[in-house]
Amino acid sequence: MSPLTIQEQSEQLKAAAAENLPADVVEVFDRSIEGLLNQGIPAGAIGVGDSLDSFTLDDASGQPVTLDQLVKNGPLVVVFYRGGWCPYCNVALRTYQRELVPALAAYGARLIAISPQSPDQSLSTAEKAGLEFTVLSDPGSRLARDIGISFQQSDEVLEAQRKLGLDLTQVNAEGSVELPRPTVLVVDKNRTVRFVDVQPNYTARTEVADILAALSTLGTDSA
Repeated sequence: MSPLTIQEQSEQLKAAAAENLPADVVEVFDRSIEGLLNQGIPAGAIGVGDSLDSFTLDDASGQPVTLDQLVKNGPLVVVFYRGGWCPYCNVALRTYQRELVPALAAYGARLIAISPQSPDQSLSTAEKAGLEFTVLSDPGSRLARDIGISFQQSDEVLEAQRKLGLDLTQVNAEGSVELPRPTVLVVDKNRTVRFVDVQPNYTARTEVADILAALSTLGTDSA
């Protein structure tokens, strides 16, 4: 039996949430998703052919990591996720660890995941999920904002999250409540973006097969 896709796993999560979360909280989250879908992908979002500007972000242990270091030896898969508190993010990250990471060597590629969480929260996420790839902290979602994929949480969503015991000001670096739309980039060693998938619906994620298909189109000059 083939493993479940990320979409299939996310559908299971949504069904469980509808059954187990308070009805008013589910209603707030559904309204939030509808609003984000209506907004769609921002007009200024990074696109294929764009160059990803150099950046330096701290890894889970607080050590600075630069984009130039990351692409030095080959293509880079960049995953922007909301945080370790997000069940849909955890499904995606665990699936990437299980199914994507073992396939990356064939393309000379590596994987990183970026969220606005503080480094210590990122470390907790990596440890809990058993992740073997680099997890970076994007304070205030500044990098996400620079590439046009961030959004502000509404007050009613923040209140609903607090009802469930989540206070983003406590888990995010700098106490920011700005989040990235779930996004995957494939960047070649020249920092040129070769694949982009921005998900307006935060319960949706990029499938492993789509990432591998994007990597397979890169020529040896980009690997």
